[in-house]
Amino acid sequence: MEYILIGLTTFLGAGLTLFSGFGLGTLLMPVFGIFFPIEIAIALTAIVHFSNNLIKLGFYYRHIDWRIIVRFGIPSVIAAFVGAYFLNTLSNLSPIMTYTLYEKVMIITPIKLTISLLLLIFSLIELIPKLSGMQFDKKYMPLGGFLSGFFGGLSGNQGALRSSFLIRAGLSKELFIGTGVVIACLVDITRLSLYASTTLKGIDSTKMTLLVIAVFCAFLGVYIGNKVVKKITIKTLQIFVAIVLLLFSALLGFGII
Repeated sequence: MEYILIGLTTFLGAGLTLFSGFGLGTLLMPVFGIFFPIEIAIALTAIVHFSNNLIKLGFYYRHIDWRIIVRFGIPSVIAAFVGAYFLNTLSNLSPIMTYTLYEKVMIITPIKLTISLLLLIFSLIELIPKLSGMQFDKKYMPLGGFLSGFFGGLSGNQGALRSSFLIRAGLSKELFIGTGVVIACLVDITRLSLYASTTLKGIDSTKMTLLVIAVFCAFLGVYIGNKVVKKITIKTLQIFVAIVLLLFSALLGFGII
């Protein structure tokens, strides 16, 4: 069941997020989180996310604004390192509390509670019109890079914030996509370098099989998305996923998953 669910989610997410700020990681991480501990789910999603961005880069490597890479990308990389470090630290902290629900022991850990709160915030951003339409002045570009990178390193949620800042940069659609992809790749490389020494050591053959399926489905999603869905409207999908994230956030925060 997990193979089908993860493969389908990756395929749809990679295709539909090609031209939006709604990230593949936001869609995929809760699905991985159903089957694995949350820190491993974030690391697995990071690998798929990075692979997906490399595929996108193959389509848009000619469309990159290097001035934005410097102003936004460098702060993102620095902050991604900080966020990934916090993730590793939170993963090693003792549980906050345990309780019993229907004869099953529920464990609330600092990492679960932190990611739960972040998912709650990003879900509300998608659901509340005034928040989902946020745009920031270009002068705040370095700050936007730092915030986007930090949350990317900590939870993988970086796309929405990145788009909120880059949308005001006056870029064409192609430059918007290509520049965003390069920044996302830089953040992914940074956080994966930290995950590799801790979280990724827990990946066994079962998780590796899921990764291969997810990466392959991501390629198909980007390829078909580039050919077919350039004008698709995904607001309904965003609302649906935001509601699912709210539910996942609650289940995670209360230690149920």
